[in-house]
Amino acid sequence: MEKIGCICVMRDLYRAMAELENSLEELYSISLNEAMVLCSIGDENVPAGTIASRTGLRSSHLSKVLRSVEDKGYINRNFGDKDKRQIYFSLTDEAMTCLGKLKKEELPVPELLVDFFKQPE
Repeated sequence: MEKIGCICVMRDLYRAMAELENSLEELYSISLNEAMVLCSIGDENVPAGTIASRTGLRSSHLSKVLRSVEDKGYINRNFGDKDKRQIYFSLTDEAMTCLGKLKKEELPVPELLVDFFKQPE
């Protein structure tokens, strides 16, 4: 049993993350990946590569998440000033409102994840 202990812990973490995502979707109509993208952009104008490195999402998955938040009216696509082939992403006012709510309101955190969300004293 010891050799698969880490898999059992990962299972529990996965279930807790799924519970957190369900709360996000119920309260804010946004998935965990979408919320991570919003947090990764913040008040900046950033390329997809920066978002990928900040979220850990693979390019193919990030593309789908970006399309989803764009369909919700949460991001703008902007062409680079120097290189028009480069696309930068920024948040819309609606996304900034959603992000503000996420930061201000308390999201119900599953018990297993409580320690991860504690602020340092």
